Amino acid sequence: MKKEEKDLLINSIVAHLSNSSHIYLTDISGLNAETTSRLRRTAYKNGIKLVVVKNSLLKKAMERSNKDFAPLYEVLKGGTSLMLSEVGNAPAKMIKDFRKKSDKPSLKGAYVEESIYIGDHELEGLMSVKSKNELIGDLIALLQSPAKNVVSALQSGGNIIAGVVKTLSERSE
Repeated sequence: MKKEEKDLLINSIVAHLSNSSHIYLTDISGLNAETTSRLRRTAYKNGIKLVVVKNSLLKKAMERSNKDFAPLYEVLKGGTSLMLSEVGNAPAKMIKDFRKKSDKPSLKGAYVEESIYIGDHELEGLMSVKSKNELIGDLIALLQSPAKNVVSALQSGGNIIAGVVKTLSERSE
């Protein structure tokens, strides 16, 4: 491969890394063609982009990107594939589900919501990671809950008072 071709490929990987805030490094080596095709179809259905890359090119792309991937350099050994997703925990859930039928893919490392996870033992934790939008939604729901309770109590109390006043006014003396 010529230097110009490598530069184009590295720039393409840099674009993938820059445009995604959820990046998983996995090992799918050892999977046969049928299983690899099934993994690719499953990834596509879940909105996950699966890209097989050379470690040397990926490292150069990581160095050129605007994110700090330095702790992930140590896992760039053996076969590496990238899983890129808009949802932080989607690749982790897909990997866990796919492992019911196969022992791969294994998680080498991940960059999720500006946090770095290294090792396959982090998979369970990554499955429960919430996206920034989910956390904001939870926070808004928590902040709205007390206000909704107060409004509800005031509304129900108003109905009770109005009912008592109406009953008292309708009573014959």
